[in-house]
Amino acid sequence: MSMLTHSIATFFWVGHLRPAPGTWGSLAALPVGWLLHMIGGTPLLIIGILVAFASGWWATSLETKGKGDHDPSEIVIDEVAGQWIAILPLSLGASHVDADILSLWPGWISAFLLFRLFDILKPGPIGWADRRGDALGVMLDDIIAGVFAAIGVALLAGAAHGILAI
Repeated sequence: MSMLTHSIATFFWVGHLRPAPGTWGSLAALPVGWLLHMIGGTPLLIIGILVAFASGWWATSLETKGKGDHDPSEIVIDEVAGQWIAILPLSLGASHVDADILSLWPGWISAFLLFRLFDILKPGPIGWADRRGDALGVMLDDIIAGVFAAIGVALLAGAAHGILAI
């Protein structure tokens, strides 16, 4: 375990906050995701997701190598990547209509709550990924939870804006 892999895996030590380090990791992801969007729009947020996934997979594999616990609670880079996926519809929507992304605040709340819900309950493929028992599974369950949350955010936005006839 090196300082570099530990700082990546714990998202710069956020994962050591208690209680509920996964929730702290998801919360910490929000302002950084906002900053990525403000600096480079949706493309930079997507790059951030890819970097968080790749570096998280690498760091998690090294942090858990030879240990019994394949998914220690202090590892939260997976929550960061998943939470950024969950806010991706907000970035796309804000860019599409040239709006301030913070004006989409109901979407931020929905993205956070839906992501945490899917990450905690682990339905279907999220649970499958979590049960893999390896570093890829640690990352994948939150990636899939982020995709589910993003779909939920898009559906809620469509309903709220009258795009979907619900």
